[in-house]
Amino acid sequence: MKIYPLNTGNFKLDGGAMFGVVPKSLWEKTNPADANNLCEWSMRSLLIEDGNRLMLIDTGIGDKQSEKFFSHYYLSGNDSLNGNLKQLGFSPDDVTDVFLTHLHFDHCGGAIQWNKDRTGFEPVFKNAHYWSTENHWQWATEPNPREKASFLSENIMPIQESGQLKFVDRVGDFTKNVFNQMDVLFVDGHTESMMIPHIQYKGKTIVYMADLLPSVGHIPLPYVMGYDTRPLLTMTEKERFLKTACENEFILFLEHDSVNECCTLQLTEKGIRLGETFRFDEI
Repeated sequence: MKIYPLNTGNFKLDGGAMFGVVPKSLWEKTNPADANNLCEWSMRSLLIEDGNRLMLIDTGIGDKQSEKFFSHYYLSGNDSLNGNLKQLGFSPDDVTDVFLTHLHFDHCGGAIQWNKDRTGFEPVFKNAHYWSTENHWQWATEPNPREKASFLSENIMPIQESGQLKFVDRVGDFTKNVFNQMDVLFVDGHTESMMIPHIQYKGKTIVYMADLLPSVGHIPLPYVMGYDTRPLLTMTEKERFLKTACENEFILFLEHDSVNECCTLQLTEKGIRLGETFRFDEI
């Protein structure tokens, strides 16, 4: 098995929304904001090459939305999903599986593109199965008012219309062997049935954190996003996960931390806190 981190680009979100009830005087120590109170975030994917399978976990925001839409998020950097795939010697047609942790636009937007004559939308990865869960799919296609702006039909419905949609069976909160050397933790605080992959790699457990832990600044328990639909549940899920991750020395791969790609945890007098930070290629 080979694993490659792919940055699909950076964007900005309001710091207050990203840290909920935590005062700015505290969260800005780890995530400084600009004059508009916006913090910079990455959108990292993982590419897993395993035999005949080439799996992509999450796809970033993509490039098909309107100029007005993108103006709210201040995209930056030279990274792109297709550009970094090409740099690794792959094309979109090589991808066999697209694993979507959830269907918010910054996680699945890069999975769909305009068709050639711009009359509609089509999957970027035409030879791939697209993986979600039945619970989350229903949640995203019948969105509540709070999340409606994050579930964009043009990112979601073409997956089903193409016939490429597959569902991961949810068995309790933790399903083993969803794919070779990959288990999945299901959490419901951020959104219904978000999937957190646990990948066995070089004798370590690599956890793709999605929005359960966006950055190292979110490690303390009260540091929960205002975007979460069930913030108290997020705290419970995060507390349970952090304990397990610390005890088992998991390596956390951070999808949204613009500075730190990976980290470990340590137990301190104040509870579980940041251990070390490092690049994925240092594993």
